Amino acid sequence: MSAATEGVLEQPSARSARWVAAGILLSRIAGLLRERVFAHYFGTTLFADAFRAALRMPNVLQNLLGEGTLSASFIPVYSSLLAQGREEEAGRVAGAVFALLLAVAGGLALIGIVLAPVLVDVFLWGFEGEKREITVTLVRIIFPMTGVLVLSAWTLGILNSHRQFFLSYVAPVAWSAAMIATLVVLGGRLDQRPLVVALAWGALIGGVLQFAVQLPRVLRLEPALRVRWDLALEGVRTTVRNAGPAIVGRGVVQLSGWVDLILASMLADGAVAALGYANTLYVLPVSLFGMSVAAAELPELARRREGDAAVLRQRVNFGLRQIAFLVVPSVAGYLVLGDVIVAALYQTGDFGRADTVFVALVLAGYTIGLLASTSSRLFANTFFALGDTRTPAMVALARVATAGGLGYLLMTWFERHRLLGQPLGAVGLAIASGAAAWVEWGLLRSRVTRRIGRVGAGAGPLARMACAAAAAALVGRIIVTLLPPLDPVLVAALALAPFGVVYFGMAWALGLSEAGGAWGRIVRRFRGTSA
Repeated sequence: MSAATEGVLEQPSARSARWVAAGILLSRIAGLLRERVFAHYFGTTLFADAFRAALRMPNVLQNLLGEGTLSASFIPVYSSLLAQGREEEAGRVAGAVFALLLAVAGGLALIGIVLAPVLVDVFLWGFEGEKREITVTLVRIIFPMTGVLVLSAWTLGILNSHRQFFLSYVAPVAWSAAMIATLVVLGGRLDQRPLVVALAWGALIGGVLQFAVQLPRVLRLEPALRVRWDLALEGVRTTVRNAGPAIVGRGVVQLSGWVDLILASMLADGAVAALGYANTLYVLPVSLFGMSVAAAELPELARRREGDAAVLRQRVNFGLRQIAFLVVPSVAGYLVLGDVIVAALYQTGDFGRADTVFVALVLAGYTIGLLASTSSRLFANTFFALGDTRTPAMVALARVATAGGLGYLLMTWFERHRLLGQPLGAVGLAIASGAAAWVEWGLLRSRVTRRIGRVGAGAGPLARMACAAAAAALVGRIIVTLLPPLDPVLVAALALAPFGVVYFGMAWALGLSEAGGAWGRIVRRFRGTSA
C-alpha cells in the first residue's frame, strides 16, 4: 500500500480508531482495577463463581440486542441517512429504534427476574446448594442492569455514527466505578455472601450511570430525535430486517459462551472464576485493537458500500495491519509473561500464587485465538457494512460446533490433571475457544475475499511483527528471571516497560510503517507541546 493511500485512509478512520482505543483503554483500566478489587475480596471462591455466572446470564440479553446487533443493523442505516443529508428521517428512525429496544429489553428483563431459578437450573447444571441459591439472588438483581446497558448501546450507535467515539467507549468507567466503590466501602464490613449481593446492586446502579452520562450528548447531536413506536419507517424496517440474522449470529456466539459456562459449572470450584479472570485480560487487546479499528471503520465502510471493491479492500487491509501491529505483541506477552501480568493484576488478598498460575494457563489457552478474534471483528463489520448480516451468523455456527465439541473433550482430559492442587479442566475449555476462533477467522476471510478480493495484513509484515514480539518477550522473561523477589506490580513494571520499548524499536528497525507512524505522532505532539 502506498504512502499516499495510507494517508487517505488515515482520514478519518485511523484518528477515530485512536479515539475509540483511548476510550476503551480508560474503561479497561477501570475494569482491571475493578477485577483486582474483586479478586482481593473473592479470589476463586464459590461466591466468585456465583457472581461471574450471574453476570453472564443476563448479559445474554445485552449481547443479543446491544452493540453487536446494532452495529450490524442500526448503525449502517443511520449513518447512511446522515451521509445523504436526511437528518430529520435519521432522528425519527433513531427514536423508533429506541422505543423498540426499550419495549423488548424491558420485557425480557422482567421475564429474567421471574424465571431466575429456572434459568440457573437449566444453564448451570453443576451449581448446587449455597452456590445455586446465591446465584439466583444475583441474577434477579443484575437482569435489569442489562436492559439499561442495551439502551446504552443505542447511544453508542448514535455517537459513533456522528464520529463521536470517545464518550461512548469511556462511559463504562461509570459502571466499573460504581462496583469498585461498593467493594471499597463495604468490603471491610460485610462477609462474602452479603458483600456479593451488595456488589450486584452496585452493578445495577453503574449500568444506569453508564447510560446517563451519554444521553445529554446524544440529545445535542440529534435534535430531530422523536421517541415513538413507528415500524412503518423504511429505515426501521431495514434495521429490524437486518437485526434478525444479526441476533441469530449473536445468539450463536452466546450459545458458545453458554456451552463453556455449562461445562465449567461441572468442574471444580474456581473454574468459572478462573475463566472470568483470564477472559478479562484476553478481551483487553480484542477491545482495544480489534474493536477500536472495526468500530471506526464501520461508518466509513457503510458510507462507501456502493463503491468499488478496491476501495473496500484497501480499507480492510489497512485495518488488519493496524490490528496485527498491536495484537501480535499481545500474543507474545500473554504466552511468555502471562503469569507476571496475572500476578500484577490479581495476586492480592484471597488470590494466591496457585491461583495466579492457574489463571495464567487459562489465559494462554485463550491467547491461541487472540489474533483471529481481533481480525474477525473487522471481517464481520465489513459484511455488516455491505448489508450482509447472515454470513457472520452462519460462520458463528462453525465456531460454536468447534468450541463445544473440542471443549468437552479437552476439558475432560485436562480435568484429570492437577497443578498446585488445582484441576485444569478450565485450561482445556480455553484452548478449545482459541482453536474455534481460528475456524471462524478462516471462514470469514474466505468469504470476504469472494466479495471484495484477497484481504490480509501481509505475510511479510506479520513475520516482522512476530520477530519483534518474540525478541521483546524474551527480553521481558530474562528480566523477570534475574529480578529478586519483589512485589508483583513492580516486577510487571520492570519487565513490561522494556518489552514495549524493544518491540517498537525492533519494529521500527525492521521497517514497519506502523512503528514509524507512531513515533512520528509522538514527535509532533512533543514539538507542539514544547512550542
